Amino acid sequence: MSATVLDLNQLRRSCSACALHELCLPTGIDRADLERLDAAIRDKRSVERGKALFRQGDPFRSLYVVRSGTLKTYVEDEAGSVQVLGFALPGEIVGVDALAGDVHQCSAEALERSSLCELPFAQLESVVRDVPALQHQLMRVISREVVAEQSHLVMMGKQQAQERLASFLHSLAGRYARLSRDPSVLTLPMSRYEIANYLGLVVETVSRLFGRMEDAGILAVNRKVVRVLRPDLLAELCGSQRSSSHGGEAH
Repeated sequence: MSATVLDLNQLRRSCSACALHELCLPTGIDRADLERLDAAIRDKRSVERGKALFRQGDPFRSLYVVRSGTLKTYVEDEAGSVQVLGFALPGEIVGVDALAGDVHQCSAEALERSSLCELPFAQLESVVRDVPALQHQLMRVISREVVAEQSHLVMMGKQQAQERLASFLHSLAGRYARLSRDPSVLTLPMSRYEIANYLGLVVETVSRLFGRMEDAGILAVNRKVVRVLRPDLLAELCGSQRSSSHGGEAH
């Protein structure tokens, strides 16, 4: 009986059995390399809504892959002012901010009960040195984070508040599609205030813009559920930014 339980526990944490396998791992990674990676990954971590995964200034020890739920990353200055940097969905990585200086430059907090794979960086480094395909995949993930930061800067540079919100929703739909979720039904675990903070707007403006897009037949909004009725018109509202990269991902 105990052997069976151990096998089941291993299956639950095994990369090969994970629904996010194709997002996280390089194509064609062989069984031996997969087993080495599994050995380096700690058991899943759960973070309850409103709790921190790590805080700004904490020493860097691990990278984290979101298995379920959503996290926000943010920075806080000495006066207590908060700036939301992004939102991490399943299949996305959190903790890259600390790679340069071994200290987290931001905090990560769960917006809903979230499950994560913890990858202690010392063990991960050992594995990627011997598995070139995994090293390449890790570089792709880090590059994706850089692209997300650039997308956010482009979005913040837009003069029209409507373009910023449309770009955020359009990007989120693209990330849903990558997860094989319905990109026309967006569940927003973040508050309107957090969206406004991320976009550099005031919350009243965000609420007004949701209403305007609903009146135009582009969206149907029911609290935290947003249905995209006219993705073509939503894309038009994005202006020059047509990227489906995850502008709005955690950094």
